[in-house]
Amino acid sequence: MLIAHRGTRPVVPESAYVAPSAVLCGAVVLGERARVLHGAVLTAEDGEVRTGADVVVMENALVRGRANHPAVLGDAVLIGPHAHINGARIGDEVFVATGASAFPGAVAGAGCELRINSVLHVNSRLEPGTVLPIGWIAAGDPAELFSPDRHDELWEKQRGLDFPGTVFGVPRGTPMRTIMARQADFYGAHLDDRLLDD
Repeated sequence: MLIAHRGTRPVVPESAYVAPSAVLCGAVVLGERARVLHGAVLTAEDGEVRTGADVVVMENALVRGRANHPAVLGDAVLIGPHAHINGARIGDEVFVATGASAFPGAVAGAGCELRINSVLHVNSRLEPGTVLPIGWIAAGDPAELFSPDRHDELWEKQRGLDFPGTVFGVPRGTPMRTIMARQADFYGAHLDDRLLDD
């Protein structure tokens, strides 16, 4: 499904494939031979999504572009099923496994592996070739790798990365009611979306 959003439509080269149940919304630009499989969503909210050549976005993955943090996928990238790439830059030849997440301002250098259910935190950078183990969290610039049992140490690193400011544009401690009123307004831009025939 191709959708015009905020006055911009997806760009899909003839060599690319988009499954009938996948969604490309707004300023999404696919590279040559890109493959977007069933249930995947590439949505350019108020910033673009761009893929390189020979990229595969597997079933039910989400790739979201944001104004200050476009989602950019290099060449020969695999985005696994149920993965979540939100305003992150993913270098060439990166493997993003099932359920892995990369948040706004994050960068995965060329040749990285984000293994199953791993997290690349906001404003964090993985050096090229880094392997982020199953279920681990990377935080910082350059990123330090944390096993799930090191939550207190992770929080000390994570606190300074400003998740609420980066993702929601608010200071830490802002009430959820305020955040969600802003989010409802922001996503209200979809009320003017238009399905495209081609």
